[in-house]
Amino acid sequence: MRRSLVTGSVLIALAALTGARPPAAPPLPQRLADTGGGSQLITAEAPSTGATTGTVTWWSMRSGRWVAAGSAPARFGANGLTEGASRVQGTDTTPTGLYNLPYAFGVKAAGPGTRYPYRRVQEGSWWCQDNAARAYNRWVEPRPADCRASEAEQLITYRTQYARALVVGFNYHRPVRGRGAGIFLHVNGGGATAGCVSVPAAAMDRILAWADPARRPHLAVGTGSGPTAITRY
Repeated sequence: MRRSLVTGSVLIALAALTGARPPAAPPLPQRLADTGGGSQLITAEAPSTGATTGTVTWWSMRSGRWVAAGSAPARFGANGLTEGASRVQGTDTTPTGLYNLPYAFGVKAAGPGTRYPYRRVQEGSWWCQDNAARAYNRWVEPRPADCRASEAEQLITYRTQYARALVVGFNYHRPVRGRGAGIFLHVNGGGATAGCVSVPAAAMDRILAWADPARRPHLAVGTGSGPTAITRY
């Protein structure tokens, strides 16, 4: 018994001398099932599906390792998050999943350093969310007759939120009617979103100055654990 105690004491002393610590957890992108194949990634993580707040972090691949380039508090849908593949339009939920970022837009001009294709919002700029319209889940300018104003967003009326933003490729490339339209990464408004991810204005500007379309950035949205865990995407 005395010998075991002595041995344990020696090991503890050696650990203290060498500064031995448990190995650090791999960075979040390294734990994801897929990052989209590029060398930039934005993660939007909430603690649970019922949460309306969380964290957005943007990452760059450097020398084969993901390194955080910045981080900011995030807001999600007023009714939390839900699996993107089965989301229903009008539920005020943020869809989880991995999405590309087709282009940027804004009421304001593109900020310094912006490399993303950037579309300036005009009075006649709308985002069509009408399930019966041919341009469902698309920017339209002017608004076509088959896209009802009651089922569309006139972008310029959201001067704060859409000061600068990125289009999220949720239900975008092959839209499924009734799943949802107009999901963006944009500037914070007065509270939770209608399904988008939002960050403070300064963070949005930093993201747009950082994002390089040549590096194929994607957005991963999810929770810390469970069926919608961000690591699943």
